[in-house]
Amino acid sequence: MTSNIIQNEKKIAGEKAVEFIKENTIVGIGTGTTIYYSIKKIGEMVKDGLKIKCVSTSNETTKLALSLNIPLASLNEIKKIDLTIDGADEVDKNLNGIKGGGGALLFEKIVALNSEEIIWVVDSTKLVKKLGKFPLPVEVVPFGYKNLLEKFKEENFKPVLRKTRDEIYTTDAGHYIIDLQLEEINDPARFYNHLKCFTGVIEAGLFIDIANTVITGRGDKVEILKRKRI
Repeated sequence: MTSNIIQNEKKIAGEKAVEFIKENTIVGIGTGTTIYYSIKKIGEMVKDGLKIKCVSTSNETTKLALSLNIPLASLNEIKKIDLTIDGADEVDKNLNGIKGGGGALLFEKIVALNSEEIIWVVDSTKLVKKLGKFPLPVEVVPFGYKNLLEKFKEENFKPVLRKTRDEIYTTDAGHYIIDLQLEEINDPARFYNHLKCFTGVIEAGLFIDIANTVITGRGDKVEILKRKRI
């Protein structure tokens, strides 16, 4: 699939999601290359008179939102978020996902868990039968991170400390990210709980039973997937 097709799928998915935003609500806005199109569209809607407040999940998103005059609120200033629109790096058939390729997984998860409704926007390449091909981000405290790397190696997680050029990548919260090269995750919920048992792990990029809706760009059309209610 060419990059132009993928970019178009991201654009139409990102722009479709904003149709679910209602007047006078609190909207969480995620981070990434697909949510970029949602934020740009929100900026146009605000300019045309839409009354909302947004909660940002990263410094990058905050900068973009402010440049578009989108009103922002701190999560500490509100009781709940009505709707959050975010991207994902992988999504399986159960609408579980891997997130954190952009490094904002901790703040994204905090915002998600304080949201009434969650929409993920993705291009068609992000839909997978089984999670794990995309490296799983694990956010860790810098103190003792080398010990965690060794423990992950012993578990055969094939860990890689994320770097930007020659510098260790640091999240907006001041943490490091270790990406696990797993290839596949057979039981995402169980594996997530296992990772959280390692002292020093702040959060992992597995988002289980969180998204209500996934909007996917597919060619020049969008496909809307809904979580099955049990």
